[in-house]
Amino acid sequence: MINEVFMPALSSTMTEGKIVSWQKSTGDWVEKGETVLVVESDKADMDVESFSSGYLATILVEAGDAAPVGSTIALLAETEAEIEQAKQQGGSAPKQETAAATTSVSTSEATAVASSSSSAATAVAENPSRRNGRIIASPRARKLAKELKVDLSTLKGSGPYGRIVAEDVETAAGRTPTPSAAVPANIATPTAPTQPSIPTPPPPPSAPPTPVTPGQVVPMNTLQNAVVRNMIASLSVPTFHVGYTITTDNLDGLYKQIKSKGVTMTALLAKAVAMTLQQHPLLNAAYVEGGIQHPSGINVAVAVAMADGGLITPVLRSADKMDIYSLSRTWKGLVDKARAKQLQPEEYNTGTFTLSNLGMFGVNTFDAILPPGQGSILAIGASQPQVVATPEGMLGVKRQMQVNITCDHRIIYGADAAAFLQDLAKLIETNPQSLTM
Repeated sequence: MINEVFMPALSSTMTEGKIVSWQKSTGDWVEKGETVLVVESDKADMDVESFSSGYLATILVEAGDAAPVGSTIALLAETEAEIEQAKQQGGSAPKQETAAATTSVSTSEATAVASSSSSAATAVAENPSRRNGRIIASPRARKLAKELKVDLSTLKGSGPYGRIVAEDVETAAGRTPTPSAAVPANIATPTAPTQPSIPTPPPPPSAPPTPVTPGQVVPMNTLQNAVVRNMIASLSVPTFHVGYTITTDNLDGLYKQIKSKGVTMTALLAKAVAMTLQQHPLLNAAYVEGGIQHPSGINVAVAVAMADGGLITPVLRSADKMDIYSLSRTWKGLVDKARAKQLQPEEYNTGTFTLSNLGMFGVNTFDAILPPGQGSILAIGASQPQVVATPEGMLGVKRQMQVNITCDHRIIYGADAAAFLQDLAKLIETNPQSLTM
């Protein structure tokens, strides 16, 4: 019997996936549940498991190519005798054939493949841990283990959820671990800034960008295409913008006191927003057909740029309930996972309110585009010294930043946004110490 391998849906918004690499070669035996390829979804690279055992007879979509969700990307033969038949079948069938056009796979299996990340094909990506006695390791770790003759069953993984990564294998073999290549040069944990309330811009990429020939059309990658779809969806939402000036002297003073303990300005701003949202739940809500959806928690997403194009929004879940030190550690962990393209869907698509901070680049003021499925996004400008009039009628210098909120006008009105910004400013200006409680 010949079985088909389909392109799975690794997230609810994914429409196509790009094959990063095949972990098996043509003719190799594949066990059911074994990782057979790595797919680049909208936001991350994920392992994909085989639904059935068999020989990988033919690959229809090569590494580096993209295919629609549900399309056939390879054929598995149950016996060696069927390999040639599968090759002929693959050669006569158009590549990237959709699942709807296939006839040799059961309806239940096709439905499972086209489902979201709860399917068996993405079980490794959702929970990369030991399951059913099987060792979960990254493709690079498996390859290194074979080269260095390291028994993976003896290792304890240091990756997400205990996943064995390449560094674990190198350490076990007595080699100095090779640092993983940093993918997004622009995703960095905000470090101690020269201006206290503005995180320092990340360093430029170590390798020069690929030169572009004038007049050349450069294809978008998977992440950039996902951003395009989200922005087009945002065009159908009626939005408005409200700006506010916030004095940051007290917040800057607090940051100087606790930054040595690993606290980042991103965490401070996220915590301030989360605490203010407790008083203004409407700003944390979203429009749904026929009503207003109030989420069960306050999940603050922070927009960051990827070096290879596109945006990703790691989410600080329940930010209002976490202390500032835990929040900062969580943020650092999310950034590290984003660099390794290991963020799980719930770590980037569960935001209920978004922050976009271009102040780190010295931007004074800007308007942010509302993400789909949310009611508000706050654009944060740079904190800069300004000459202001004091209550005593004198002139003084204070550090101030401009913030602009974009809201869905179907559920949030101008007075709601203004009240939120007023309370946010009051917290930052008069009581920033409450962020550490």
